[in-house]
Amino acid sequence: MDLRKLKTLVDLVSESNISELEITEAEGKVRIVKAGPTPLGTAQMQHYMVPMSPAPAGAVVEAAGAPAAAASAPVPSGKLIKSPMVGTFYRSSAPGAKPFVEVGDTVKQGQAVCIVEAMKILNEIESEIDGVVKQVLVENGQPVEYGQALFELE
Repeated sequence: MDLRKLKTLVDLVSESNISELEITEAEGKVRIVKAGPTPLGTAQMQHYMVPMSPAPAGAVVEAAGAPAAAASAPVPSGKLIKSPMVGTFYRSSAPGAKPFVEVGDTVKQGQAVCIVEAMKILNEIESEIDGVVKQVLVENGQPVEYGQALFELE
């Protein structure tokens, strides 16, 4: 989805009485949910962008992932949860909050495992597979690339 269109939708929701907006297009699905009032009485917006299907492993993924892979530790051998976008990786929903998952936790398909912030939008990343978290491959607050492995599952 075009970034200008996405910003327009976010502005529309924040300036209106709409509490939730979901739009599905060929390239993906966007869901914008206006959070309820916080204890201070200010409103916050939560934004989620969920890809409709994983992108094929093409040249763009390899080119984007190559520098990161060359500089990182050995390649994990288990099942991987990969980033569906470029952004900043966060293990929890807020600073100081409990992480979504820890090493040793059982993860089910559709369960939220982290957040990737892209263009000031917090995107909740859900697992596409079941398994047990063997390793967290990215440090909290670190930038991630499209297709970069975030978690290794057994």
